[in-house]
Amino acid sequence: MLDQLDPSVPPVSYIAFWVLMLVSFLIGWFAAYYFTKLKYKRDLEVSEAEKLALKQQRPVVTEPVQTTFTVQPAEGIKAVQTRGRSGQPMEPYVKKETAQEGLPKLNFDNFGKADETQKDDLKLISGVGPFIEKKLNSIGIYTFEQISRFNDEDIETVTALIEFFPGRIKRDDWKGQAKKLAKTKE
Repeated sequence: MLDQLDPSVPPVSYIAFWVLMLVSFLIGWFAAYYFTKLKYKRDLEVSEAEKLALKQQRPVVTEPVQTTFTVQPAEGIKAVQTRGRSGQPMEPYVKKETAQEGLPKLNFDNFGKADETQKDDLKLISGVGPFIEKKLNSIGIYTFEQISRFNDEDIETVTALIEFFPGRIKRDDWKGQAKKLAKTKE
């Protein structure tokens, strides 16, 4: 802005311009204040006829009205704490790791058994994250060797047990990836 100042125009012109702007602002502000105050004052002035009509519609209460409420406890509703402070399920509510009715059982004879001491990092398989790894571990699958020995029936059973997207195990080729990882592990 300073580079646009014209040296031929005296500084008094700039000061006059800013004074005019300030005066215009103040006139507008006072006018808005006055007309708003006038409007609300007009709204508050109610004619005698309107006051009488309002009194007839609503009785004037001279004494405060006291209302008491009694709360009856609901019967049969009880809060049950199912999770502790850390968010972990409390003992009676922990799901048992047994085969549920209607879900197929794994045939460990096809691909072998393993336990947590032999556990591999199954997250190295593309498509297996921490959540799916926990689910696989919960049904007894811990190693690449086990996954590499899956047949089609085992894949369908595992998909049903871990509640994973149908066909995803074949599409991501968990079996092939597990074979490669099992070889590199040796």
